[in-house]
Amino acid sequence: MPALHADDLTRMVAHRSESVMVGPMRLPLLTLLLASTLAPIDCVAVEYPKPQPERVLPELKRYDAQGHPWRAAREDWDGARLRCSQDPAWKEWLGKERAAVEAWMARHRDRVEWVAGWSHDGVSPKDGSRLTWTEKIPGEEVFQFSSRSDTRVEITPKLKAWWVVSFRDRHVDMMRRAALLHRLTDEDRFRDWAAGQMDFYADNYLKWEVQRPDQGARLFWQSLTEATNLVKFTETVRLIGGRVAPERLESWKTKFFLPEVRVLNHNFQIIHNIAVWQRCAVAQVALLFGDDALWREAIDGRFGLRRQIAAGITSDYLWHEQSLGYNGYVVRALVPLFVAAGLHGRAGDLATEMAVAQNLLLAPLVLRFPNGQLPNPADNIGIGTAPNPALFFEAYRCLPTSLGLSGASARRDWDTLLDPPADFPAGVSVLPEVTSRSLESSRMAVLRSGPWQVFFHYGQLVRSHAQAEALNYSAFLEGTDFTHDPGVVGYGSPLYRGYYTRGLNHNVPLVGGEGQEGIHPGELLGFEPTRVSAAQPVYRKGVQARRTLAIESGSLVDTVEVVRSAPATGALGLALHLQGVVRRSPAFEADPEFAQGRPPAFGFWQDVRVTQCNQTLELEVETGDTRVQVTVSAPGMFRVWQGSSPDVPPKRRTSLYIELNDPTLGEAVFVTRFSPLSRNYAFEPRIDTNRHE
Repeated sequence: MPALHADDLTRMVAHRSESVMVGPMRLPLLTLLLASTLAPIDCVAVEYPKPQPERVLPELKRYDAQGHPWRAAREDWDGARLRCSQDPAWKEWLGKERAAVEAWMARHRDRVEWVAGWSHDGVSPKDGSRLTWTEKIPGEEVFQFSSRSDTRVEITPKLKAWWVVSFRDRHVDMMRRAALLHRLTDEDRFRDWAAGQMDFYADNYLKWEVQRPDQGARLFWQSLTEATNLVKFTETVRLIGGRVAPERLESWKTKFFLPEVRVLNHNFQIIHNIAVWQRCAVAQVALLFGDDALWREAIDGRFGLRRQIAAGITSDYLWHEQSLGYNGYVVRALVPLFVAAGLHGRAGDLATEMAVAQNLLLAPLVLRFPNGQLPNPADNIGIGTAPNPALFFEAYRCLPTSLGLSGASARRDWDTLLDPPADFPAGVSVLPEVTSRSLESSRMAVLRSGPWQVFFHYGQLVRSHAQAEALNYSAFLEGTDFTHDPGVVGYGSPLYRGYYTRGLNHNVPLVGGEGQEGIHPGELLGFEPTRVSAAQPVYRKGVQARRTLAIESGSLVDTVEVVRSAPATGALGLALHLQGVVRRSPAFEADPEFAQGRPPAFGFWQDVRVTQCNQTLELEVETGDTRVQVTVSAPGMFRVWQGSSPDVPPKRRTSLYIELNDPTLGEAVFVTRFSPLSRNYAFEPRIDTNRHE
């Protein structure tokens, strides 16, 4: 459900509402009001119905004899040693793994004076592209950074801190790998090195200053990174803890693990992807030290893991923060806990959570475009694809699927060495067909008919990771990307808030150059196999907006209605982004003053030209091997600007901005028709109103 905010509750009380629609559910207002008095408004959340999660997309799952789609992970150390001694391929892998860990052990040491920064700060100031990390120490062994599009980036304190967090993350992972080598080979030097590093962090943990008082993190800049790395610390100690002196293990527990647990339990008492990581990390510490009280709090607490999954995963099995990247990120948080639970004999305690999480892993498959590209709601960095082979592989030990097992047999790493996938029948991986469907609990819809596939995102559920994109859409034509959401860049880049999260970056209506203000779940007005309509009753203060997308006889028709009242001001407009090339258009003239008097986002467009239109504009766009006639209709006189705008860095794309000449108009209807040329397309509606079931 959407988190309720103070203005939502006030509005419902003012209208004397007895109940309120929360996603697909109508709930008593009194219940929600009582809940709001017990927690911050953003924490009020209702569990999404998810009946019989074990039976969702069964053709992709691998059930055991008891009918469970999940399994308890195991470790076969004797079998692993036998494989590494008799199988040439495993011998070669072990040699490379040993060499990599030995090289790191010989070269690298962490330092107390190093302060870790934010991983998102490692971006080029030029265009937001990611910087390339190397092992060389900035200021000592290397004197500049670089990215794919920027060969010389100055080393600043912020970028040095980004290098430190990246180093420390790798260093802790090397501790885990050294511990694994010790258990496999019984070579004490690997255990001694890992234990020595553990001593270093335990002895010095409190010497690092708290970097963010609201989160309490010391070793890293934020508590999320503390959690992701605590998982690796815990795994390291699980592997070597029985082979060090008891007093040393107790020292690690009291000086490092318990202080870390206090940090993670101090914040994010909400339904959130970071909270999932924190609860999972604490639960693994509880398993490590056999602390049942700590386990119960992490799993069954008010914002424990069970509630995170019940209230954070929608009935469509999508994470409620809407970014499909966070769908996978939450799976990555859960998998290490599920594996650890299996190794500690506690997998059955999390049976329901594993069944639901497996659907979280699978759900993006039913949203994929024909080339495997995923739509991009909320602030995902870059554009994802489905299936994601790496993610399915990571989950095979606890959430086995044909997709995960089919790739696991050919891979060599610690997972496949200790828990061979050969024990499972891989089967054939047949991807589910993408059909028209309404994902109302997730505020999304998919249309697929004839040559078109359209993804529509009409509202938000929570503020976290939301951006000004309500009523945005993406579309593919005959398997070719026609218009997409490029996602965002690293949060540390000025382009993140300055452009990528703004309305101008999306296919949305604009008022005074701005898109949606705040967040709102929106209203689904109608859904059919070839048509979807939704409204944003509070698009901006004093502004209502509505969009209808329809596939009609091979054409995609987009109708946008905007109505405003005082005090809303500013010209009404529409942004449209194209992956194709404009081949034919009316005469455009250069407009060097395009960004003047408009929001800062307009300053990121380049090579902008403008033309004047009366009621209609026609363009011809070439996308893939298809030409498309684009016809834009609007009331009266309007101007259209064409320019180059930021796409996924360092790429750029063709974009249009349409704006009515009369800034006083209180309402407008924009109709855009995309009509493929040079091909005849059959009208073949496809629909699945039952979502995944």
